[in-house]
This record gives sequence, structure tokens and C-alpha cells, in this order.
Amino acid sequence: MDIYKINDIGTLIKGNSYVGRGIVIGKTEDGKKACSAYFIMGRSNNSRNRIFTEKDGAVYTEPFDASKVEDPSLIIYAAIRKYENKLIVTNGDQTDTAYEGLKAGKSFDEALSVREFEPDAPNLTPRISGMLEFKDGDFSYKMSILKSADATGTACNRYGFHYTALNGLGHFIHTYVCDGNPIPTFQGEPERVKIPNDIDEFTANLWNNLDSDNKISLYVRYTDLKTGKEENRLINKNK
Repeated sequence: MDIYKINDIGTLIKGNSYVGRGIVIGKTEDGKKACSAYFIMGRSNNSRNRIFTEKDGAVYTEPFDASKVEDPSLIIYAAIRKYENKLIVTNGDQTDTAYEGLKAGKSFDEALSVREFEPDAPNLTPRISGMLEFKDGDFSYKMSILKSADATGTACNRYGFHYTALNGLGHFIHTYVCDGNPIPTFQGEPERVKIPNDIDEFTANLWNNLDSDNKISLYVRYTDLKTGKEENRLINKNK
């Protein structure tokens, strides 16, 4: 087993009907750009009734058809927000928790310490989060997953991962292993994936290999480490 293998993300997700929501963070092969990506999938009509929108550098989930929203509590939130030299990416309203914590002088991990997995028994969906911190023409990044300790949600286990950005390497964390009832939650460390120089190549590889029935939206951002210029791709299945 090659523990340093860097996987193709398309190959990792192809044929898997439900990996849930996913975050990818890493650096392009040429070392010039930071990559951050977030996607959502859904099985229920309520979950599928969503789109991504971008406002002032932040990304939000919003209902595609507001008249069909059944329960907005776990599906409508800010997924990506900036605070100073930091970019926060999460799968829920803990984006705001991290943002407010950073404003109050807390670390990323400290800010998330007040949150737990989602209260959606029997799935008890993990909260996954990431943060890029830009400094001196480079960046480092962190990832977090908050998971139930057992099948009934008795306690929350907290896992944090801190990374030095390396050329061509990214890390991929997602809420579920695959489909199921209840749905099995993500296991182990974030997966190592390739980050190409071309944002369109990366976006297409990810979007085209997500399950066609269950994928909903994808947002990818490449940030130039020298200039700070951002290049974004936003795809919504609902149009």
C-alpha cells in the first residue's frame, strides 16, 4: 500500500452514487495557485431543490424553487466566506461559527469546538470544514470533521488535520462513504488527490464523475498566490 499515492479525484468518485457533500483544498502542480472546491449532492426532493449563488466573494446555498422548500435548517447556509487572509469552506452553518470565532480571536479548531454533527438521525451527518490561510505568497490549510461517536449520537468525536501546501497535492473530505440506510459516514484521513494547473480540467473531472442523479452543485476557486486574483467556476444542475 502506497500511503503517499496521489489519486485522481474523478477515479475516486466515479461509480459511487452518494459521497454526499465534499470539500477539496490543495495547490496546483506549478505551485502558483490555491484550489478550493465544494460540492453538494442530494437524495430527497428537499435536498435537490438547491443552487449555489455567489455574493461579494461568499458562496451560499439557496432554494431553486422557494415554494417547494420543506425544511431549510440544514440545507440553506453560507458555504464559503472570507475573513481577513483566511477562506472558510464548510458543509453547513458552521461557516458562520468559524467566521465569528476568528473575529473573536479564536483559532479555527477552537471556533468549531462548540459545534457537533448534524441532528438528522439516523444519518447523523458529519460536519466537514476547511480553512485556507494565505501568508507571504503561500498558504497552509486545515480540515475538520465532527462525527457521531456511535449510531445513536451519544457523543461527538472531533478530528482535525493541518497541512502544508505542496505542489500538485490536495486533500478531499466528504460526508459519506457511499449510499446506504443509514448512510455510512466518512472514515479515516482526507484523501490525497491531484490538483492540476487548469481550473477547467479540475472542475470537469470532478463534476462529470459525480453521480448524475444525485449531484446538485459545484463551486471551484483558484487563487493566484502572487496576485491574489481569483478564478471561479460555478455549476448548478438546476437552471
